[in-house]
Amino acid sequence: MTRETFIQELDRQVKLVRTEFGLTQDTMARVLGMSKKTLVEIEKGRSSLGWMGAVALVSLFPDSQILDRLLGGEASDMLRALAFSDAKPVYPRTMGGRVWWRTVETAGPYRIQQNLISQHYRALDPSDGRVCSSFDLEQVRQVLRELEGASHQTDREKEGEP
Repeated sequence: MTRETFIQELDRQVKLVRTEFGLTQDTMARVLGMSKKTLVEIEKGRSSLGWMGAVALVSLFPDSQILDRLLGGEASDMLRALAFSDAKPVYPRTMGGRVWWRTVETAGPYRIQQNLISQHYRALDPSDGRVCSSFDLEQVRQVLRELEGASHQTDREKEGEP
């Protein structure tokens, strides 16, 4: 999934989320920081939330069942995968992927999991800490190869090898 498809999906769901929470267009527009006219245009498919509006929607409505089904549970994880596709943030510890995730492979002490709904990937360390996440499985594998290389380098340094 790209940012563009993510935004398009949320554009289609914004009215359902508003209805799910029993909000008027006026209230929803205020919550999202936009005019009612803009919200009406988004709901009619004539305008878009854009990246910031999509992030606001997902962040402000984390308990939305509509968004849970669309994004596969941990919407914040998907946001990070999209936002940090070219960066390496420090992620908080996860619950190990008991609900929305399946393990697709293991690489040493790490597990690579795929979200059942959004299909994005993440790597977890042995204590369920998120190492990285991406929609590109090869990118996740590359991060783990780099970690493995750094680990071997550290082991050799401890043993006094160059």
